[in-house]
Amino acid sequence: MKPDFKFLLSHPAHFIALGFGSGLAPKAPGTFGTLAALPLFWLIAQTGLNAVSLIAIIGISFMIGMWACAVTGRNLGVADHGGIVWDEIVAMWLILALIPTGRLEWLIAFVLFRFFDILKPWPIRQLDARLKNGFGVMLDDVLAAVYALAIFKGLQWLA
Repeated sequence: MKPDFKFLLSHPAHFIALGFGSGLAPKAPGTFGTLAALPLFWLIAQTGLNAVSLIAIIGISFMIGMWACAVTGRNLGVADHGGIVWDEIVAMWLILALIPTGRLEWLIAFVLFRFFDILKPWPIRQLDARLKNGFGVMLDDVLAAVYALAIFKGLQWLA
């Protein structure tokens, strides 16, 4: 099943899991979901929350994502349907919360995250193949974020 606007609005879980509509993109929905994370995080960051509060919001968003992705995957008939992008959004927020704010930094983080999310190096691919539930959908992208953060921090150290 290919989700559409009607499906997006038919359940709160669908609206969340499909990234408020960014997952409906006909091509590269994961990239569009990751792009959607940028202005959303910028808005959250404008509230002036400290790092601990940002991480708490990301943790709560991860838990909400487990539910929303499980419901949406079940209703689409595919546990990790390409249109489900809440996992990309939350993973990108994690990266953005832990790096300096700046256009170049955000661009580098975006490219690194998309690279690892698409490549799925060990153990991400293995976990993605085994865990077909909301937790599994969310976990593989958080692990890709960890890889992206590690490389980002390495590049930061070298600079």
